[in-house]
Amino acid sequence: MCGIVGVLGREPAAPLLLDALKRLEYRGYDSAGIATLDTAGHLDRRRAAGKLRNLEAVLHTDPLAGTSGIGHTRWATHGAPTEANAHPHFAGRVAVVHNGIIENYRALRDGLAKKGVRPDSETDTELVALLVNAALEEGQSAEDAIASTLAQLKGAYALAILIDGEADLMGAARVGSPLAIGIGADGTYVGSDAIALAPFADHLIYLEEGDWALLTRKKVRIFDETGAEVERPVVPTPASISLAEKGNFRHFMAKEIHEQPAVLGHTFGHFLDLADEQVRFSEVDRIDFAKASRLSMSACGTAFYAGLVGRYWFERLARLPVDIDVASEFRYRETPVSPSDAAMFISQSGETADTLASLRYCKNAGQTIASVVNVATSTIARESDCVLPTLAGPEIGVASTKAFTCQLAVLAAIAVHAAAARGHLTRDEVRAHVHALAETPGYVADALRLEPGIEGIARDLAHARHALYLGRGTNYPLALEGALKLKEISYIHAEGYAAGELKHGPIALIDEEMPVIVVAPYDGVFEKTASNIQEVAARGGRIILVTDERGAEEAGGDAAETIVMPTVPELVAPIVYAIPMQLLAYHTAVFNGTDVDQPRNLAKSVTVE
Repeated sequence: MCGIVGVLGREPAAPLLLDALKRLEYRGYDSAGIATLDTAGHLDRRRAAGKLRNLEAVLHTDPLAGTSGIGHTRWATHGAPTEANAHPHFAGRVAVVHNGIIENYRALRDGLAKKGVRPDSETDTELVALLVNAALEEGQSAEDAIASTLAQLKGAYALAILIDGEADLMGAARVGSPLAIGIGADGTYVGSDAIALAPFADHLIYLEEGDWALLTRKKVRIFDETGAEVERPVVPTPASISLAEKGNFRHFMAKEIHEQPAVLGHTFGHFLDLADEQVRFSEVDRIDFAKASRLSMSACGTAFYAGLVGRYWFERLARLPVDIDVASEFRYRETPVSPSDAAMFISQSGETADTLASLRYCKNAGQTIASVVNVATSTIARESDCVLPTLAGPEIGVASTKAFTCQLAVLAAIAVHAAAARGHLTRDEVRAHVHALAETPGYVADALRLEPGIEGIARDLAHARHALYLGRGTNYPLALEGALKLKEISYIHAEGYAAGELKHGPIALIDEEMPVIVVAPYDGVFEKTASNIQEVAARGGRIILVTDERGAEEAGGDAAETIVMPTVPELVAPIVYAIPMQLLAYHTAVFNGTDVDQPRNLAKSVTVE
């Protein structure tokens, strides 16, 4: 959740750290701080509560010197988002920044208290600094002090450590939370995310689970969880990760919504062979869909809703039963799984803690693991047997947009492949589906042209306190996703329901103040949804209908507002109909004046429970 960065360079560290933190701010923005070793080798720091711009203002009036430093942008776990709880945390000669949760925090705190050592903050992170400093005071070397401290920690963490008097040394460690080391012409770097290191580092080293490292400007030493010194692959820094700029858009979310025709084109280009009119799938050769009796899927948040849509596709097209669960529940349910079945995990970042834990559960049970991820170098990707990339590029807006539709694109292509492998699609049916998928970027571009009308509808929606979203079939997950988007960024309470459940409770909420957004392309269940529309209209509910031309004609005048979508093949409708859900939430949030890219209490990558 939090973002950490470290620099051992030749130029002043503070500006580099601040630039890197700006790239990491999507991971947390409750508070921020920077510590450097000054020209005399002594630690100094600046911290500020709130957004990173507050820290930038502090540094403008009270700058930091030194070419070694660490920085942090925080998503609060232990302790309120105050300056006192902001990182870096100091203890004697030691400064620490931390992403994650130290689970044995209380036991460590009590052990230090018996020695007369007490923390100044409410955070678990300060205890790491206190433990390292205590080891130094006992006469241990910097290397031994870091190693002995790490041996006492339980939980999920990524750490960067500086020590007063050690101007050419930085400690780094990861358990559960991602951490990368960057190597550049002017120094050595560490960061939660490669995107933070892209401007400085030509090459990257991704620490593996349990690794810790000692960095100097010229050398990186890496140790595994047993303490043995190891080597990890050095890979070039991906060129695409440096492209996270807003351009002419007001928000990253707006830019990412409008990038969808292009990134969907990239994703489909990876998976579709238009010459042979089939799905190109060498990776999936590791999963024998013809023999699989069941597919387990798990994800969190928006990625979970993508999986729900995928379940409809796999079951309808491939006749393959799918079990899907939110990862935070799956990991603790002790679900019986069979090695003969496949498991699939969906994550934008590839670092989602609950999804990663669920993956490891299935992998330990002997299942073949497929992952749908947007970061090919992520932990989930590295621990999977089969990586199915969503080529969405960097997604900075906390509310997922282009990553979601690219996840849908991958799942649709996989479902068509699985259906063909299982003998449930003819060659002509495969061709038709491949052509529908290939045309989807154009349909999405058409949907984006509806933005001015959607913006007008959002102006009225912004006055609502609650909203209800309804859909059937693959439109039910879209209703869930639409409601999530609205509450994430506009702070309007919203719920998504299967339309058939309307009479089982939600209908009690309907009155003239309640907007009801109905996702209903004209498909095999449209008539059933139309009856729900009439039930809402009869009770004075204000209906916003999202449908195509035929659906608008059949619905008559029951809707207060109708967003008339392009007519699209049923397979790709969920991808195309995601666009008005995103635009409606975005413009509602803009009218309400909320922070669209960095909504309160949220972070982009959830790397802790």
